[in-house]
Amino acid sequence: MPKKSEEKSKGRTPLKKISEKEFEKKVIELAQEGLTAEKIGESLRQQGIHPKEYGKKISKILKEHGLWINPDIKNLEKKLERIQKHAEKHKQDKRAKRDKERVFQQLRKLREYFKRVEN
Repeated sequence: MPKKSEEKSKGRTPLKKISEKEFEKKVIELAQEGLTAEKIGESLRQQGIHPKEYGKKISKILKEHGLWINPDIKNLEKKLERIQKHAEKHKQDKRAKRDKERVFQQLRKLREYFKRVEN
């Protein structure tokens, strides 16, 4: 019968220790692939690199390099894109048309809000 410590470490990858410069490079590479700060953190953890061990937060690194996009806005843009594609293909789908308007309004409100908050 395996020990409890062996069972816990079965599915995890061992933590890797890299320098802060390498960590920043990795974060920038992942951001250029189109990932948000949250997804970057997830992928780093899967690679065995834990972001909390380094001095800066991922979002702060992205802001310094001009790569940070608010994840709420980015997710709504993707959702609107999917709905628009669907609505173009299915002209009679009234619900998709309503959803397109609803999501567009949410996106507009969020953009206005973050514009006011940042200034």
